[in-house]
Amino acid sequence: MHSHSQSKPATPSHPALTRRSALQAGAVGLLGLGVNHVQALRALAGPAAPVAKARSVIFIFLSGGLSQLDSFDPKPDAPEGIRGEFGTIPTRTVGIRVCEHLPRLAQRSDKWALVRSLTHPYNAHSAGHLAILTGQTAMPAGFDPNEPRPGDWPSLASVAGALMRRRNNLPPAVVLPEKLVHVTGRTIPGQFAGMMGREHDPWLVEASHFRSREYIHGAFPEYGFERRSGAYAMPDYQFEAPRFTLPDDVGASRFGKRLDLLGTIDRQRADLDATAPSQGLDRSRQEAVSLLMAPAVHRAFDVKQAPLALQERYGRNSFGWSLLMARQLVEAGVNLVQVNLGNNESWDNHEAIFRNLSRFLLPPTDRAVSALLDDLDERGLLESTLVVMASEFGRTPRIFGSKEGSLPGRDHWGAVQTAFFAGGGVRGGRVIGASDRIGAQPASLPQRPENMAATIYQALGLPPTAAWEDKTHRPHYIYHGDPIPGLTS
Repeated sequence: MHSHSQSKPATPSHPALTRRSALQAGAVGLLGLGVNHVQALRALAGPAAPVAKARSVIFIFLSGGLSQLDSFDPKPDAPEGIRGEFGTIPTRTVGIRVCEHLPRLAQRSDKWALVRSLTHPYNAHSAGHLAILTGQTAMPAGFDPNEPRPGDWPSLASVAGALMRRRNNLPPAVVLPEKLVHVTGRTIPGQFAGMMGREHDPWLVEASHFRSREYIHGAFPEYGFERRSGAYAMPDYQFEAPRFTLPDDVGASRFGKRLDLLGTIDRQRADLDATAPSQGLDRSRQEAVSLLMAPAVHRAFDVKQAPLALQERYGRNSFGWSLLMARQLVEAGVNLVQVNLGNNESWDNHEAIFRNLSRFLLPPTDRAVSALLDDLDERGLLESTLVVMASEFGRTPRIFGSKEGSLPGRDHWGAVQTAFFAGGGVRGGRVIGASDRIGAQPASLPQRPENMAATIYQALGLPPTAAWEDKTHRPHYIYHGDPIPGLTS
């Protein structure tokens, strides 16, 4: 366990809010925009400025549970009921083999490292999500697996958003392309600010949309998993960048009425601050409206406007577009981007695991993550950007046979999973820790969620004394473990 210094913790600083600023914030709010959004849009719409190198993290979260045995920790010598149907292939690094359905990543093993001993005690989705997404294993008081609660630990994205300094007026942390919702419709805990307060919830970019929660979420727009009943159907799916346009429910008439309301703000501003420039509020209003039409804003977020060849490299599906958007945001100045590759049930393969992984899940992941590493490297960003990929847990060593006509699968398994690391100074071609001969338990160097979180915070440049303060000014230190040893040189 990491021991904390008694020195004053690092806390976020906030600029003073003048009366005029507050009034302007209210005016912009009437248009359905916040001041922080206007600042971000202004930065993107204006002349391009060089972005200074800074420590960043792209956290790829495979919600549902990636099978360690059928991806990065295969056990080809294990009994048939454990090793699975897939063969293994050599990587570029002598001695490291991975699943046959990860050929692109295998050829780039000099850029990544594996931790094959990440462990926690939970086999339930909600507890596993909270442990991995917050970096704290113990469940908080009052934890409810059915919904997020105010007493939950804050997510990594919330902590980074609160403690990191903004660059180019962009939010320090972003989550995309959708929040994590269980197939039953309940929102998964662990992905929000919890005890930090709702004002610190991560900045969510919703780009992936399923109009029906009846289907298990998948990788491709044209793909839907088997429903539990065994029926096969296509989900009503679309992926699109956030649109900086008027909301659908704000027509021209309603928008005009909102503008009329700004007259009231004008009068209040004149009464409260006689020294304010008479056109200050009008400028803010005009700025907010004009930025809605700025082409640079649309280009920054709309990955479908990127060169077609680049889109093809990543894959023209939700996985590829999400990671391309993550690269664009990091390059623009966002410090931490969490990418949810597939919603909760995508990787939760109790049934048909070998079909689903080989046809739908591993190929787009292999393609998109490989393209991300290459793209970051070509742009000189890989050394300053840590890429992390993990799930809320792994899968059982035992393969459960078919029943009622369904295909075999694996169940939840918190005891061990493999986490993937690249960039950010990670020494490629390394394996940290190991699982036992059947991939059931850590055999050496077990690592906890606290260690993974400390690795991420360290990559962001947050010091061991970093903390956030609650409303009573009590510090809450963010390090609860040490960074994983041996990952970086």
